[in-house]
Amino acid sequence: MSTFRMRVSEPGKRGVSYLLALVWLAVTTLPFLFVIVTSLKSQEESFSSSVWALPQRADFSQYESVLRGSFGIYLRNSCFVVGLSVLLIVLLSAMAAYAFARLDFPFRKTLFGLVVAAMIVPIHATLVPIYLLIRNIGLYDTAFALIGPYVAFSLPISIFILTEFMRQIPRELEEAACLDGCGPLTIFWRIYFPLSTPGLATVAIYNAVALWNEFIFAYVLTSTPAHRTLPLAIWDFQGQYSSNVPAMLAVVTLTSLPLIVVYAFGQERVIKGMMAGSLKG
Repeated sequence: MSTFRMRVSEPGKRGVSYLLALVWLAVTTLPFLFVIVTSLKSQEESFSSSVWALPQRADFSQYESVLRGSFGIYLRNSCFVVGLSVLLIVLLSAMAAYAFARLDFPFRKTLFGLVVAAMIVPIHATLVPIYLLIRNIGLYDTAFALIGPYVAFSLPISIFILTEFMRQIPRELEEAACLDGCGPLTIFWRIYFPLSTPGLATVAIYNAVALWNEFIFAYVLTSTPAHRTLPLAIWDFQGQYSSNVPAMLAVVTLTSLPLIVVYAFGQERVIKGMMAGSLKG
């Protein structure tokens, strides 16, 4: 009887799971569809038609006006800042993780504990000292003013993820390399770094998504459009098109598309990297 009941209940459980998945899909997709649909309306139509009404004719003039403006400068700045920051985060966190996972040195556990504790430091509490530091060293209102804070605040979680991942790599590979005369640096570059590709991809995609959307440091440490990133583009276009809702949503769409494409192709790597670092051994 119990077996029969379990067989009967399994399709019902799957049906509930599918229903919840569809509800979650609607919750996450409808806002973005609303943004795209509204951005294709003319300014007059956005005021005269229903909020959820489809545009009578796709109007791409809003996108043209945005692209003719300074949007390209914002995009270039974001690509430079995020790209260089992620590269530094991956390299520095990988080297630190290898040291914490495989090397023996004084106060290793204490230092690793401090790195983990740094994850709870609130970003907003550091805005004033970081602002003063950036001004004093002459980097205020430059793209390099953002790279330092971005890398510093991203390292703790990245080091934590990669340390747990590298601990799962078999020591036999390291011992075999030592017998061949390889030093710690060679072992890191030829064994641990290549074998940590899933974890490195996880760290890179996770930080790229977070830094692409970062607003507060970009707002505090830059002041001119020539050095601001895409989150500030939305802020500035909101002032420029205060009553032109389709133009503002066109900025939102163009800003979100690169991130959506990257995450769509990289989400599987993120999940695999997280699972590999947590379930091995």
